[in-house]
Amino acid sequence: MLLEIKGLGKTYGTGATATHAVGNVTFTVDEGEFVCVVGPSGCGKTTLLKCVAGLLRPSGGEVVLRGRLVTEPPDEMALVFQEYGRSLFPWTNVRNNVLLPLRHKRLPAAKRELVEDALAAVGLTPFIDHYPWQLSGGMQQRVAIARALAYQPSILLMDEPFASVDAQTRADLEDLVLRVREQYGITILFVTHDIDESVYRSDRIVVLTHAPTVVKDVLAVVLPSPRDQIATKELPEFTHLRAHVYRLIRREQQPAEQVLA
Repeated sequence: MLLEIKGLGKTYGTGATATHAVGNVTFTVDEGEFVCVVGPSGCGKTTLLKCVAGLLRPSGGEVVLRGRLVTEPPDEMALVFQEYGRSLFPWTNVRNNVLLPLRHKRLPAAKRELVEDALAAVGLTPFIDHYPWQLSGGMQQRVAIARALAYQPSILLMDEPFASVDAQTRADLEDLVLRVREQYGITILFVTHDIDESVYRSDRIVVLTHAPTVVKDVLAVVLPSPRDQIATKELPEFTHLRAHVYRLIRREQQPAEQVLA
């Protein structure tokens, strides 16, 4: 087992003004798995991921990576954020943006090879000397993914990385992530609000409740590989699982909607 999230909770503030973002979350991620986390809007998915990454200290429970407690960002993890534009430096080129997390590497030749291999994997070799502002949104997100791959993590955490791109670019990036997952043999924990995305790409789906969130269900995704944007999404199994996930999340949203009504 690669990653264990055990009874994790996160509360912001204290007393009557405290906000309970994450209640009590427990699940695991095995080596080589692609696990998607979905749930109602505002349920604490991003907070959960930041706790897993060691960027936030949980109020309760623990995160364990390869048997070691996570108390700060581990060397074996890389994180790709939703707001790719803010994670790239506009004043330097694509090569240097991808090179950023490799400053600790000792051999310059090894750094060059890692950067070039990662950019080739995401199809950006011709743009290695371009600046982020010269690229489309989808290409900028490819740069962010390449930077994470060049770091050679054991597990890649992704926080709704395709939420800001158009539908066609999203589909292209979905397939890109599946390809680089196979190429690099990487484990992925992926937070998304898109149900189709979660069913299409994952091995398992962790469905969360509304905040303070807990795990409502963990679903196995049994679909043939390699997956295809048309053929896979036309399968009865895909349609059934998509509807099931939607029902689980919809039931979580109904109490809040009834209160508003």
